[in-house]
Amino acid sequence: MTTFSSLAAGTLLGAGLLGLAGCAGSGPAAPVATTTASPAPPAPPMLKGVGLDVADLDRSVSPCQDFYEFSGGNWLKANPIPSYATSWGPRNLLGLRTQATLKQILEEAAANRSAAPGSNTQKVGDFYASAMDTVAIEKAGLAPLRPELARIAALKTRAGLPALIAHEQELGTGTFFRGGVQVDEKNTTRYVIGLDQGGLGMGDRDYYLKDDPRSQKVRAAYQAYMQQLFGLLGDNVATAQRNAATVERIEKRLAQASKTRVELRDPQANYNQMALASAAQRYPALQLPKLLADMQLAKAQEIIVGQPAFFDEVNNVLRTEPLADLQTYMRWHLVRSVATTLPAAFVDANFRYNQVLTGAKQQATRWKRVQAATDATLGEAFGQLYVDKAFSPEAKQKALEMVANIKASMAEHIQTNTWMSAPTKAEALKKLNALRVKIGYPDQWKDYSALAISRESYLKNVLAARLWESRREAARFGGPVDHTEWGMTPPTINAYYNPALNEIVFPAGYLQPPFFDPKADDAVNYGAIGGVMGHEMTHGFDDQGRQYDSQGNLRDWWTPQDAAEFTKRAAVVGRQYDAFSPLDSVHVNGKLTMGENLADFAGLTIVHGALEKQLQQRYGNGPRPLYDGFTPEQRFFLSWAQLRRQNIRPEALRQQIQTDPHSPGQYRTIGPIMNMPQFQAAFGCKEGDKMVRTQADRAVIW
Repeated sequence: MTTFSSLAAGTLLGAGLLGLAGCAGSGPAAPVATTTASPAPPAPPMLKGVGLDVADLDRSVSPCQDFYEFSGGNWLKANPIPSYATSWGPRNLLGLRTQATLKQILEEAAANRSAAPGSNTQKVGDFYASAMDTVAIEKAGLAPLRPELARIAALKTRAGLPALIAHEQELGTGTFFRGGVQVDEKNTTRYVIGLDQGGLGMGDRDYYLKDDPRSQKVRAAYQAYMQQLFGLLGDNVATAQRNAATVERIEKRLAQASKTRVELRDPQANYNQMALASAAQRYPALQLPKLLADMQLAKAQEIIVGQPAFFDEVNNVLRTEPLADLQTYMRWHLVRSVATTLPAAFVDANFRYNQVLTGAKQQATRWKRVQAATDATLGEAFGQLYVDKAFSPEAKQKALEMVANIKASMAEHIQTNTWMSAPTKAEALKKLNALRVKIGYPDQWKDYSALAISRESYLKNVLAARLWESRREAARFGGPVDHTEWGMTPPTINAYYNPALNEIVFPAGYLQPPFFDPKADDAVNYGAIGGVMGHEMTHGFDDQGRQYDSQGNLRDWWTPQDAAEFTKRAAVVGRQYDAFSPLDSVHVNGKLTMGENLADFAGLTIVHGALEKQLQQRYGNGPRPLYDGFTPEQRFFLSWAQLRRQNIRPEALRQQIQTDPHSPGQYRTIGPIMNMPQFQAAFGCKEGDKMVRTQADRAVIW
């Protein structure tokens, strides 16, 4: 590691022990001595900052050699991963604070036995109480699940498959495929029925098909998990082993027909419109007209098939596998999908399998797991109670102002772009101007009045909520697209871009320190939540998002030359990330992570531009204040980096690289800045430093 003292003269000299105010390009030039004394320029004010903890910096490392370690090395050393977690970072710390608020809401709701029947408080309180009542759960055993097990056992002929598969789809058990109502990506004014690949208990096709040591270990753990659960359902050892082998055999057939995660990133290839009659003829064993009618979707005349070849194999599986084996497969997926609502033996078996995937040492305490389940099941009922307690109108207004400033910066970057033609620029600006912004919580909440929740049974509540949600979504079919709906709940510490609706969404849970702090200076907020806003906004212009137009329709609005230029520039980003290797023989997949990496690249660039405009408006050409000895530009990059620091278990890191479209935190931190002259100027870095790409290797998108 390179220390400060070994940096080239002039890079950091004069910066002092605390900050880097003397970095090249970051402060006023020293006055030149002349025969006539001239007044020195005013010194920038020195202020105590909010939002960054300078004690977290590792000053033994040069920011120009390893900005990830410089910005948070001391924090990484002082914050080991708790035994119940698989990774640890600022999002987890915010999660702890949020969980404390949510726990108070849940406990108050559960204690309120006089809440009005049907109210959010009654439903949330009863759901939480039923899930925390482990004595009742143990006493009930499998009794609440027996009706669903009996439904599968009652299957006598293949003619009964459509009704049974439809019911499992409505219960969200993950059987065979994923299907339901979605926005039509080529006509976003309407809903369509979409069918997509699925049905894999291990989640990723490669675990079934690869023979590397990790895949073998995961498969062995999955086999053990299945055998344990079949045993808990009453099978003897030999039968449990045979049933587990049956499930894996069927799932391997589905895995072999599944597209890779990289192939799934091509929206055009995964949009295949078929008349229902044609699809029924191609996939006769699915009996699609009856299956959809049983899912309350009898009005459908056409469907969107994501992966036609996968459904060819589903058709073959339903046609050729013995009926008893199909029942075994469906029984497994039913119990797997609700294992955490069952007695402790099921919960523990589920955790032991997940340990192999993630490396977690122990389970989170039950109330934390139940809090997450309440959010997943009754998200907006729970979310209303959270927003009332934890989110202010002032925070929402400040966030909206930041989004507007970042949007203006994005427009300027499009207009001044040197490689994009005028027609493509016009379409890009049209799309940007049409972007919807949702902050905090929905303007129109879900209506849970038709969902009955009681204290009788945790499992029954979960199944009732799944069925209610499926029916609610089915009821939308044939109606106008609802632009008020949210895909995340208000307490969620995350954000998203929805290409078909051309919208960016920031839940209230994200708009808190350290991601967003109204008391912090602009540089910190722009580097933190601003970086997230820019990231989500520019997802509309990443390799996937750019294929959707201003109305969210999957339509090519690029000239061939501009599209080719974009692809060429994006390929540079892909090659850069392919080279990152956090573990021996493990490299980041630049194609899988392309969209997220492009959003980081473009987002950070346009947000930096937005900050510069903000600073110019506030300070003009005068001195800008130094907070904790750092310039605003330096604090911007420090804020970006400190929110991406993360300790992660090797098992979880391997799982992330195989399945997650996001790069590991260290590369999300340094990947974009290595290409940014703005970073180089802020910290006085020079050609040849590790954090500076050469001109030939530099990626420039916007």
